[in-house]
Parts: sequence; structure tokens; C-alpha cells
Amino acid sequence: MTTPPLTPQEAWATLRAGNDRFVADDLQHPSQGAARRQELSTAQHPHAVIFGCSDSRVAAEFVFDQGLGDLFVVRTAGHVLDTATIGSIEYGVDVLQVPLVVVLGHDSCGAVGAAVHTLTTGEQAGGFVRAVVDRVIPSIVNITSTHGGSLDTLDPAVLRREHVRNTVDMLHSYSSGLAEAVAQGRCAIMGAEYDFADGRARVVEVVGDVGEQP
Repeated sequence: MTTPPLTPQEAWATLRAGNDRFVADDLQHPSQGAARRQELSTAQHPHAVIFGCSDSRVAAEFVFDQGLGDLFVVRTAGHVLDTATIGSIEYGVDVLQVPLVVVLGHDSCGAVGAAVHTLTTGEQAGGFVRAVVDRVIPSIVNITSTHGGSLDTLDPAVLRREHVRNTVDMLHSYSSGLAEAVAQGRCAIMGAEYDFADGRARVVEVVGDVGEQP
């Protein structure tokens, strides 16, 4: 059986190497054969939880060149949190003993754009989409106090990074289980942003030690 990384540093090194291959168009497509399927038939031992946006262009297994059983993936539009989402992430860390949680944001995020639109115009999104937008708003509502200007003139990169950072902070502060795992050094929570053009996943926030800082 494949031995998964045991530390947050090893887990991030594995993901970073996979992303390097993705950027270089030198994919290995690991852990995707019949033998791997058989190996996983009785248990799973993923080495990272990826909490990302549901955007169809941000498939974590492709971005990090991983295969079956390598990643425990949780996705919502705009990577917004609710209790079921946090519970899913806690399952990965507490039950599956995953050493790393990655919040994966991306450029051109529609949820962040919709939150800016609501805050600047007062117009609300329709249906249950509003529930997504309402959970992005706290990440960016006060950003002009530190960056100046107005929301509709700020660089979108600043907004998405702030949302990633806020999501990391929420996971660490809302979940006592995750906070304990980080304090014990058996897990780290980090935020990364994915760039559509070059394929790079860049570190923007770290709680714990992954061997790399933003």
C-alpha cells in the first residue's frame, strides 16, 4: 500500500511537486490504475483535505496531479463554510488523520464578484445563491479600511486573497478539533490561490507549519 505523507510539511511538498508538474505540462497521473483501485477497496488514507470552490475549472486532483485516494475534497461555491462543510473537513482530519487542510481559492471568482456587487449596489442575488453571497460578504466588507479606495475599484486579486485568508481563519477559530490538531503539530491549515493562466497554486496564508510561508 502507498504510504501517505505523515506531516503537514510532507503533505504540502507532495502537492507542490504535483502542481509543478501541472504547470510544466508534465503530468504523471499517479494512483489511477486498476491496482490502485484494488488497494483502496477497503480503506482510504488521503494526505490532504482540499476545501475549494465548485468552479469547474478548479479540479484539485488535476491542479495538484494527484490520483484516487490521495485527496479528500470538499467543495462549495465560493468555498463558503457552513456546519456540514466544517464537519466534512473535521472528518478528514480527525477520522482519516489527514495532516493538511488547503483552502483553494482562484481568480475570477463569481461568488466574490457577486458579493462586491451586493455591497456596492444593494442588489441581492436570487434564490439560494444569496446564501452563498451572504457568506462571502464578511470576508470583504471591511477591506477598504485597510486598503483604501472602494470595493469596485480594488484589484480583484486583493479581494479573493482576503476571502481565502478569512476562510482559513474561520476554520481555525470555529473548529476546536482543527485548532487542537494545529496546536499539536499534526495538521496545518493553509490558503492558496490558483491562477487560471499559468496553473500555479500560490500560498497566501498558513496556520501551522508547512515548510513554506506566503
